[in-house]
Amino acid sequence: MAYVYILASHRNGTLYVGVTRDLKKRVYEHKHDLVKGFTELYQVHTLVYYAMYGDIYNAITSEKKLKNMGRAKKIALIEKLNPEWRDLYEVI
Repeated sequence: MAYVYILASHRNGTLYVGVTRDLKKRVYEHKHDLVKGFTELYQVHTLVYYAMYGDIYNAITSEKKLKNMGRAKKIALIEKLNPEWRDLYEVI
């Protein structure tokens, strides 16, 4: 199993797209600033979107497509599936 995810600093805020095999662990690392870099610097800690894939190769392909989408399309995707921009960390 593999996951593509989007974190946000707040509604319509800074976005981060990532890929992982262990979503719960990876988001925990972001939330507690154990991952140094972009998400720590911009306080991007809210899991607003994720998708599950059967293997890491499909997840990486999807992540690359998502990263190349414009910001408006990413926001539209989030709002379609998570219109309140709830933190999905509690449900994974």
